[in-house]
This record gives sequence, structure tokens and C-alpha cells, in this order.
Amino acid sequence: MDHDHGLCIDSALARADGLCDRRGARLTALRRRVLELVWQDHTAVKAYDLLRQLGEQPGAASASVKPPTVYRALDFLLAHGLIHRLESLNAYVGCPHPDRAHDGSFLICERCGKVREVGSEALDSLLDEAATDHDFTLRARTVELRGICRPCQGRPS
Repeated sequence: MDHDHGLCIDSALARADGLCDRRGARLTALRRRVLELVWQDHTAVKAYDLLRQLGEQPGAASASVKPPTVYRALDFLLAHGLIHRLESLNAYVGCPHPDRAHDGSFLICERCGKVREVGSEALDSLLDEAATDHDFTLRARTVELRGICRPCQGRPS
């Protein structure tokens, strides 16, 4: 079955609209556009790539976007769980489950750069148990696993 990425983006934006409405948060046009750009494909995107993409758009407002503006938009999206930050890549991906608080676990393809968020209660439980066993209090948990996705496994490297 083919992936309808347009539907993927539309769904992410609709979830963001609903979540922000329920929380009384303002999803400005710029924040919405940054979220849309993060969801453009399933690869991680860096802040300066977002800045470049925003600058390439027609209109005077997009040309005046500066790095602090993009970082403020990213901070808003992070704070509301609409995106995740991949520490190892210093980049961002859309969150498919912004309506529930969670830390992310990610599969990152080293060839095509696609990122897939995977949830695993069993993994979360093991990590919590390991922290408890070592008298360690977890503040955040992000697991980034690198490898090769199935489509790339069939392609020559």
C-alpha cells in the first residue's frame, strides 16, 4: 500500500489545530508553517534548513524570518508535543501522538534519513527499572536507534 504523505501532513496539522484550541495556545501562521515543513517528509530537519526553506517562499514576511524566530517556533512546537528533537542529529521530526505525553524512541535510517517513531511500553519499563536499580531519577528518555530501513536494505549502498 502506498503512503499518502499529503494525508499525513493534513492529519498532523489538524491534530495541532485541535490540540492548540483545547489548550488555548496560539498556533500562529509561522508556527503552523514550521510544523508543516517538519512534516514534509519523514526525515529529520535542522533549524537552519527550516530557515532556508522559509526564506525561499514568496512574500516579504518569509524573507525577514531570522534564526531566533524559527527557534521560538520550534520551542513552541516542542513544548506542546507536536515535534520531537533528535539529540544526535540536532534536528526535529513530527510527533504522530501529540495528544499524549511521552518520550520518543526512534528508528533512524542511515541511508535515506527516514525517521520512524516507535512506542514500546516494554522498553520504557526496562529503562525505568534500570534507572530505579541504580537510584537514578529519569527526567527525560529519548532512544535513537540507527540502522537501515527495509526499502534501503534492498538497494545497493
